[in-house]
This record gives sequence, structure tokens and C-alpha cells, in this order.
Amino acid sequence: MLHKIFKRKKFDILTIGGATEDYALHTDEGVLIKNSEDVLRQRLLGFEYGAKINITKTNLSFGGGAANASVAASLLGLKSACLAAVGHDGRGERIIKNLERKKVNASLVRGVKGTDSGLSFLLVGNDHEHIVFSSRGANSFLKINGRDLKNCNLSKWLYLTSLSGEWEDALKNVFKTKNAAIAWNPGHVQLKAGVKKIGKYLKKTGVLIVNKDEAIELAVSDKKFKRKPEEFLNEMDNLLSILKSFGPKIVVITNGKFGAHAFDGKINYFQPVEQEKKKVDTTGVGDAFGSSFISGLILYKNDIKKALHLGARNTASAIGHEGAQNGLLTKRDL
Repeated sequence: MLHKIFKRKKFDILTIGGATEDYALHTDEGVLIKNSEDVLRQRLLGFEYGAKINITKTNLSFGGGAANASVAASLLGLKSACLAAVGHDGRGERIIKNLERKKVNASLVRGVKGTDSGLSFLLVGNDHEHIVFSSRGANSFLKINGRDLKNCNLSKWLYLTSLSGEWEDALKNVFKTKNAAIAWNPGHVQLKAGVKKIGKYLKKTGVLIVNKDEAIELAVSDKKFKRKPEEFLNEMDNLLSILKSFGPKIVVITNGKFGAHAFDGKINYFQPVEQEKKKVDTTGVGDAFGSSFISGLILYKNDIKKALHLGARNTASAIGHEGAQNGLLTKRDL
């Protein structure tokens, strides 16, 4: 029976979430401020109020969690599809054409009348880190219907990214999937809702992927850990154990220049960063790492160590190029 199910698989990875067009503005006038007053806002980027800020460079590219993940998987040689929503506008047409150029199945991307396609405005500082101002647009109207569920059940993996709008209904439907493993990189709205609302889905999650700040936010949403001291919450072993207790089979936490960890309940795997040739843009590095990790589980027969290494390699490659989808590794690179 398992052999028959495997033979019927339509996609290796079906990504669900956002697709956007991204506008990036680079400036070297921001000041990085350490903030010890708030564990959820430990670093702030500040500008002189009322000042005119000089922009050194601009760039137009494509982004969105689901779009980025589907492109990364496709370039690595996997059959990927993107389930997202766009407006009936030129931006939406460009988003779909970009997916098709990257050999992503875009037939599940739907158009929503009366709204604009998603747009992200990125402010990039002199250390190449960034802040994202996001207009969800049509992404807020993404719904999961019966046809979508059929495609979900014909996929090996679902890669679930940030959802908005009626996201609770979308989650409920996605997690009805029985034949696909689910990787989840929850968005701001889901993290803010906390364990009380999304805990039942975490128990059905195959791989939970978050960065350290997101891990802390999710941890303190549980009243058992809300009053834990900052030192405790900043300790990676503690975060991995807390998130694993919420139910996912594997927890992956990325931590910028300090590498990434994965925990399956028995072994704490650590992957140091791969040194990039040059640092140009960190936009989409989380999507690059997460989707490459899941792609690695497929390519390397569930070998977590190899999957982490692939995630680190692809992140280093992406950082050396402008935009979230440029510079990603291809099957030939492997």
C-alpha cells in the first residue's frame, strides 16, 4: 500500500502561503540599537525622526514564503507547486510568470478580484540585514478548498508558510491532509496567536521551522514559560525542548550567524553557517534554509544532518545575491 501511495505522488513539495513582488531600498544611515527591555524586540533599527534618509540602491524582485520555498525546491530538482493567491493585476501576472520560469507548477495560484497582489517593502541596512513592511493584499484571501486538499494528499510534503485573513480555516483544512508530511514555518499572525490556538496543529506537524526570535515568541505564549528569565529563553537547548514538547516530530531553529539546530527528541543536531563568498542581501534566507532542509530530507532519505548542511549551503549561496530567489543552488550545484 505504501508503494502505491508513493507512486501516485503528484508533487514532492506543495508550498502554501504568500507570493509577493518585493521592492528593496538600501541605506547606510540606520542605527542598530540593542534593547534589553523587551525579549521579543532585542534589536531595533533606528532613524532620525523627520529626517530625509539617503537611499544607496534599489532592487525589484519576487518573494513571499510559499513562492520562495517552491522556487528553492524546484531548482534543486524536485517537483514543486505553489498554492497562493494574487490579484488581477500586472503584479500578479509577473508573480505567476516568475514561478513558471523557475519550473514551479503555478496552476494552483488563484486570482482574486477586487484586490492587489501582495507587496513587500524591504529596508536594508548597512550590515545587509533588513526589515520587511508587508502588504498581504490577495494573500489575505487564500482559502483551501476540496481540490486543494486532493493535491495536498497527492504530495509527499506540504510546506506551510505565513497565512493571513481567514487563516484559522485554512489551517484546519490543511491539517486534514492524511497522506503528506507537513513542514510548518508559521507567520507573525500564527505566532502571535500562540500555543493556545495553534497547539493542536503543532501536534500534527512533521517539521516546525522558526528562527530564534520566533521560537522565543512561541515559547512565551505558553503560560508555563511566560515568566522564565531572559537567560533561560535565550538558551537554545531550552527552546528546542520547549518547542518539541508542543508536539512536532522535528524542531528546527535558525540563529543567524550562530548556525542552526534541529531536535528530534533524541539528538540535538547543530549546523554552523557556511561562509558566504560575499554578503549582499539576507532577504528570504529563512525560506531558503527551511525549504532546503525539507528538500534535503527528500533527497537524502530523511538524513537530518545532510539536510541541515544543504540548508546552510543554500543560505550562503542566496546571501551572495540580491533578492530572495536569486543565487539559490541548483541540482547541478549538488
